[in-house]
Amino acid sequence: MDKKNALRAGALAAGTTLMMLLMSSPASALTRDDGDDPGPGLSVIETLGLFVVAPIVLYLVIAGLVMIGDKSHKKKDPTSSNIRTKSGTKADAKVDAKA
Repeated sequence: MDKKNALRAGALAAGTTLMMLLMSSPASALTRDDGDDPGPGLSVIETLGLFVVAPIVLYLVIAGLVMIGDKSHKKKDPTSSNIRTKSGTKADAKVDAKA
């Protein structure tokens, strides 16, 4: 039964994809739309700079700012040393009574 459902799902996905490809207009259409005025294309270096180098630099700048902000709030004591408990409470008395 699983094989039949998988085959049906695959056929449906393939059919849907094929219909979407057939019904969509091609990306490199030869006829231009009204008001379409494309500028000059990007060179390979401009494309790499815009889509590869710029995101990496932006990521590094944001990571650096986060690291600088995190180091400025460095605590001398870990969080667990800031917790204070009272001895001699009711809970301590119950533990001592059971022992």
